[in-house]
Amino acid sequence: MVRIGGLEAGGTKMVCAVADAKGQIVARETYPTKTPEETLPQLVQFFKEQQIDALGIGSFGPVHLQDDNYGVIGNTPKIPWIGVSLYRVFADELNIPVKITTDVNAAAYAEHQEGAAKGLDSCLYITVGTGIGAGAIMNGNVMQGFSHPEMGHIQVKRNVEDNFEGICPYHKDCLEGMASGPAIEARWGKKGSDLSERGDVWSLQSDYLGQALAQYTFMLMPEKIIIGGGVMNQPEIMPKVRRAFLRHLGGYVDIPSVASFIVSPGLKGESGARGAILLGNEAYNE
Repeated sequence: MVRIGGLEAGGTKMVCAVADAKGQIVARETYPTKTPEETLPQLVQFFKEQQIDALGIGSFGPVHLQDDNYGVIGNTPKIPWIGVSLYRVFADELNIPVKITTDVNAAAYAEHQEGAAKGLDSCLYITVGTGIGAGAIMNGNVMQGFSHPEMGHIQVKRNVEDNFEGICPYHKDCLEGMASGPAIEARWGKKGSDLSERGDVWSLQSDYLGQALAQYTFMLMPEKIIIGGGVMNQPEIMPKVRRAFLRHLGGYVDIPSVASFIVSPGLKGESGARGAILLGNEAYNE
């Protein structure tokens, strides 16, 4: 019986999953993302024991997708992982077909096929957590050019009340540098989960996210925006993001129902792993 593996390689944790021929997940394990030397042997051993026939990987980026360095991690803020070839590690160790994309591309793919954007031609999936990234589906296909989009690194207009420098090692005050989970902690001195009652924290956070979603909408006009990640678990943030989004649109684009346009993932926390499995199925059938 065919068994397909999926790896959601995130900045905080690595989610390993295995699905049977019907797409049902039959095995799952999560490992903390440490150094490649510590983490990769654990992942390889898991998939070896599961005797999978193909593997799909949705990885934190940037990652090379179209050249001789296919599957090699680029200039990530996770310095020890720069230059690591996820594709080569698993293809060599497991001797099976392997296909790789970014974690947000994989999540967007899963939400389009099975989740909140099922039946649509286009959608945008954004995650706000350890980093900020986005994947887009346009005309039913994952969007990419010479590489994948890096929407977490767009420049945002600084809020007039915000003097925070930003934490991105490449741009300082890009979206990720101002609004990711680590940016929240660096600005306020506490993790977002410990700031639930601070309305000012989430108003500022929502301003940056709403600004970014408006820019993405101007450029791509997706039929739906799906936004997930650990930061979005705060109960009051989604309504604030929707209001900030409309404010930054300035009435230029008509959104009949913002509550159905900007939504949480339909697959909850499973989008990345499900997308990786779908990618693994493609690898198996190619």
